[in-house]
Amino acid sequence: MNKKIILFGILIIVLIGGMISLQYYNRIFADNIRKTGSIFIESKDDLSVLKKRLAPFLENKEGFNWVAVQKEFNKPKAGKYALKKGMSNNDIVNLLRSGNQTPVKVRFNNQDTLEKLANRIAAQVETDSTHLMHAFLDPTFLKENNFNKKTILGIFIPNRYEVYWTISAEKFRDKMLKEYTLFWNTKRIEKAKNLNLSKKEIITLASIVQKETAQKIERPVVAGLYLNRLKKGWPLQADPTVIFCIREKKGQNTVIKRVLTVDLKIDSPYNTYLNKGLPPGLISMPDVSAIDAVLNASKHNYFYMCANTEKIGFHAFSKTLSQHNRNAEKYHRWLNKKGINR
Repeated sequence: MNKKIILFGILIIVLIGGMISLQYYNRIFADNIRKTGSIFIESKDDLSVLKKRLAPFLENKEGFNWVAVQKEFNKPKAGKYALKKGMSNNDIVNLLRSGNQTPVKVRFNNQDTLEKLANRIAAQVETDSTHLMHAFLDPTFLKENNFNKKTILGIFIPNRYEVYWTISAEKFRDKMLKEYTLFWNTKRIEKAKNLNLSKKEIITLASIVQKETAQKIERPVVAGLYLNRLKKGWPLQADPTVIFCIREKKGQNTVIKRVLTVDLKIDSPYNTYLNKGLPPGLISMPDVSAIDAVLNASKHNYFYMCANTEKIGFHAFSKTLSQHNRNAEKYHRWLNKKGINR
């Protein structure tokens, strides 16, 4: 009888121990992520902030808290992390402790200024626009790479780039310089030499072409026209450079629908009506199509262009000033009819 009681007691103890062990096992290894998704952990975040960010994903919040305590997990590593449905508390802690981030895809297109670019990038990574601007304009970096405040925007080739969300401003800048170097492959460098233009000059001209026409099919023609004027030693007389001058004076958000005669007299090295050759730097960030349009410019005898009133968004090209004047008069009548005075 005593043996039966002892065996029964042992059985009860074993069962209780098994239940406790199973409970602990489930807390550590059972599924606890209810849905797949991503979270962003900032460098300043502590465990309490992490819990709030994890809350929408967890089936059992207390279970995660218990495992975090047992594993002495107090500070997550910053970054973007991919959470997969079915992950356990142990998986979560190990992931956030390891710093095994998921890269983000940073995108930017034709930003008009370095400040706008910095704001665009800062919206996609942890670092802020102030740190980015400081890195972009670092005097040592500019000097070592032969750039200045007017030309540095040219290293940023619009595209989509994969980086870690926690990338520093300096590392992002250095990555963009590396991408710029890769972009200028042997074939592009050779084409630039054939045009007797440097990489910076190609980028500067491409920025004008970019602003002159949004039609990619037209860009090689526009580029060829500007190259014709450069070869002749004529001023480019590009309206986008005048608009650039106006916005430098009145602010980047100034809306300009029509360039007036008085605008052509603005005293600025960027005014290509007053100055021959290319301006001292780019007037916006050109995309690849604009750069390649310059490198592969159409060969023709056009020297003048004017907005085409019969094909909106395109240009009417001409070889002679008399023909251009007729096109320009037609365009000005169209503007007046539309009531576009500025």
